Amino acid sequence: MTKRFNLIPALFLSLGSLLFALGDQTRLVPSTRPVPADFFGMHIHRPGPVRWPPVPVGTWRFWDSHAAWPDMEPRRGQWDFSYLDRYLSMAEEHHAEILYPLGLTPRWASARPDEKSAYQPGWAAEPADLEDWRTYVRTVVTHCKGRVHTYEIWNEPNYRPFWTGTTDEMLLLTREASQIIRSIDPQATIVSPAATTATGTKWLAEFLTKGGGKYVDVIGYHFYVNTQAPETMLPIIQQVHQVIDENHETAKPLWDTETGWLVPSRFDTEELTAAYLARSYILAWSAGVQRFYWYAWDNGPPLQMIDKDTQALKPAGRAYGIIQTWLVGARMDECKQDADGNWICQLNRNGELQWIVWNPAGSKTFTLPNQWRIKSVTPLLNDPSAFSGSSLEIGQMPVLLRSSPPRT
Repeated sequence: MTKRFNLIPALFLSLGSLLFALGDQTRLVPSTRPVPADFFGMHIHRPGPVRWPPVPVGTWRFWDSHAAWPDMEPRRGQWDFSYLDRYLSMAEEHHAEILYPLGLTPRWASARPDEKSAYQPGWAAEPADLEDWRTYVRTVVTHCKGRVHTYEIWNEPNYRPFWTGTTDEMLLLTREASQIIRSIDPQATIVSPAATTATGTKWLAEFLTKGGGKYVDVIGYHFYVNTQAPETMLPIIQQVHQVIDENHETAKPLWDTETGWLVPSRFDTEELTAAYLARSYILAWSAGVQRFYWYAWDNGPPLQMIDKDTQALKPAGRAYGIIQTWLVGARMDECKQDADGNWICQLNRNGELQWIVWNPAGSKTFTLPNQWRIKSVTPLLNDPSAFSGSSLEIGQMPVLLRSSPPRT
């Protein structure tokens, strides 16, 4: 479990995102561009037995989906592209961009083949022979040229179940992969190794201080907060921005390439899982994260998107589709928490101002500013309804407020 951080009083500027923390009030000023469809990323582990999501998926990250190095080359020189080719076809059919993480070392190539890892022995170690890594990267990128345009180097290098080598060794793998990718596909986007949780900022700082930024186009990170609420991602995002600033890499976008809620997280209701998912996407964009890949579409408890047996959408799966309709194409002017703990995020959609509000602590009476002239209220999982009052009860579930009547 990661430590809970409090927002410190500060004025923080990075990548077009401002974070003010003044007493009990917090204000975020996000990117000035509209929210793009590819902000909404997803992991799909078993797309064969699992139907493609009936909600939009802007970009799909191939992780835990039989597309890592040990799956591609289980024995030296013996390549298996069966899973990968099926995934590429599915992504093209559904117009989903691909983020392809390169990494994990097959046991035959591992520097420590008997060492424990999150998967099979040896998979978290660096390759014993750098040429094997070069061959792997060159073969996969050549095979995927024209179909994959974005690659990520490794997964969670600060977490020993996934990486037991040194930062210098990861820097070497990143440099070699970057050179090979750019020689085969000069237009490809390369994402840095994505460290995870609050402890990962130290690893990222070392990686960038040693020059890792010159080999990548995007800074990747995993803003896991374990059992805590989505709002506790904000201090970690702030720290990552600070590391990026200190290493003069502010021109590079920040992507969250994997975050979700895993065991032992506990949710009293499935509606709360929907609230967590929606708030995660709202807050990540407001804090300057330009892509967010949810983990995962076909996970089991505690946060399920679909019913395991029927494949029917659960509240969190519905929320993934709904929050896209709220955000994609809109500009977020600001996102702030007031002295009562209410979060208020202002959107501008083609000149119409809209607001998303919630209170992470629970039920609260929210007084509407007169100038908003609210005519329509849409709770996250419900249809819009007409509204004419001066206040409403809000809680952990985000609510969309509009100054125009509900659509019929």
